[in-house]
Amino acid sequence: MALEDSLKSWAKAPGQTEQEKCDRAVTAACKAKEASKALSKHNIHVFAQGSYCNRTNVREDSDVDVCLLCTDSLISAYPEGMGPQDFGLRSPADYGYAEFKNDVHAAMNDYFGKEHVTRGNKALDIKENTYRIAADVVPCFEHRRYAKDGTWTRPEGTAFYPDNGGLVKNWPDQNYTNGVAKNGNTGQCFKSIVRIFKRVCNKMKDENVEAAKPMSSFLLESLVWNVPDPSFTGSYTDMVRAAIIHLYNGTKNYEACKEWGEVNDLKYLFATSQPWTFGQVNAFLGAMWTYLELK
Repeated sequence: MALEDSLKSWAKAPGQTEQEKCDRAVTAACKAKEASKALSKHNIHVFAQGSYCNRTNVREDSDVDVCLLCTDSLISAYPEGMGPQDFGLRSPADYGYAEFKNDVHAAMNDYFGKEHVTRGNKALDIKENTYRIAADVVPCFEHRRYAKDGTWTRPEGTAFYPDNGGLVKNWPDQNYTNGVAKNGNTGQCFKSIVRIFKRVCNKMKDENVEAAKPMSSFLLESLVWNVPDPSFTGSYTDMVRAAIIHLYNGTKNYEACKEWGEVNDLKYLFATSQPWTFGQVNAFLGAMWTYLELK
């Protein structure tokens, strides 16, 4: 098969079956939440996030990422020298994150059966159950970035504390909105190229290409988001070639990519807190070029 034909196939959007898989996961997690006496006392929103929500998932991707967002408590960032008391907030919150995650864990055990639920560092992994769903359920609190005038970043983000320590902050609404905008600005090509990058990366991992191993689904999506809109023209081969060249040249040194952001445009893609480095990305892009036998 010619490269262009392969790329065209890999660019295809997820089908109805994949969407139904996502919908089932959200519905089941919502029912588990509603059946819990502990969780029913709180304001909790259940929704899909990540690649399934953004329709950049590929069949090789992991389980549906389902967020249980409790808005009764906040995990916020404040200006230097300021804290929750400066904004009329209680600290600590009446409902702590550890208690919330334990309540979510208990709710999932009760609904799906504890033999089908595994507690991970960040999420509750649900597998092999009668509801035919495979999901990573992530308990989160609302996250706000406060400014000195009392305003905060809208729409709000999400945040949670992994079991082994640290803090993870995400902005699923901004990820979705910015992805839709980029897709529109590029003639519906942005998400297609993201899916190609993901499928190629998965194939490279399957073939034990070392450079592909540090690459995550979200990192690949964010990399393609940083490709200039005019690069999304021509054939799929043209677009993939242009994307790799731009990203490879931009990750040769930190100065060239230090302003690059995640899809949400609220976090630097190569901040020191990230689990990947520009050097790893540069090595992957070089390996991807070779793997596809581009010229």
